[in-house]
Amino acid sequence: MIIPFFQVDAFAPEPLTGNPAAVMPLEEWLPDATLQAIAAENNLSETAFTVPAEGDADYELRWFTPTTEVPMCGHATIASGHILITGEEVRFRTRKAGILTVRRDGEEQLQLSLPAASVAPRQAPEALAALGVAGQTFVGRNAEQTIIVLLDDEASVRAVRPDFAALRGIDALVIVTACGDEQEIASRVFAANVGIDEDPVTGAAHAALVPFWAARLERRHFSAAQVGPRGGVLDCRLEGDRVLLSGRCRTVIEGSFQL
Repeated sequence: MIIPFFQVDAFAPEPLTGNPAAVMPLEEWLPDATLQAIAAENNLSETAFTVPAEGDADYELRWFTPTTEVPMCGHATIASGHILITGEEVRFRTRKAGILTVRRDGEEQLQLSLPAASVAPRQAPEALAALGVAGQTFVGRNAEQTIIVLLDDEASVRAVRPDFAALRGIDALVIVTACGDEQEIASRVFAANVGIDEDPVTGAAHAALVPFWAARLERRHFSAAQVGPRGGVLDCRLEGDRVLLSGRCRTVIEGSFQL
């Protein structure tokens, strides 16, 4: 079996930045064990698989890390849109996150629409201990559990040195964030519980970060930087119960996967 293969850097302001995702369009679903084995072989933070759909969506979409299937992934969705869009918009039906859309946003950018996630103040001492920081903590759930840790400034975000073994025992997406230097907000995201110690640029995290910061900045439109070792930039907008994330995608590898 020959499967088309694309590796796309999502939310990448420059070449070889952003978050790499594999996009693999299928004609029909393969067994789950095969999808997981392919994602492990690719060894990227996410491999996105699609099959053609009917009705309210153009494609069905699923995402796998090297170790597990995840309920929502933003960067691999916009990467899939980058590969599959032919008109102004492409719609993906997902199993737990509903319909996700990717549309053109000017000549060079795409815009991803995700369901907004709310968080509320709540103690999360295990996250603070694993991160080795002190800060305010906020917890909520969208497709998955999310913990936001608010720090003083971008330098504090960059300085975090987590205990990844401890983070693997926390069943949540763990985010550290603060006001940014060059962009209006800065963050880093850790998903060690699904096999990704630090994710370079995380759409799912911004589903919670955008409403969180919109309330604090008193603005619904602002820019965000994820400032880990690789990093990327997102244009963020809150519209009702949707988060709109815009950025550039770059195809860096195109070929075929032989199964």
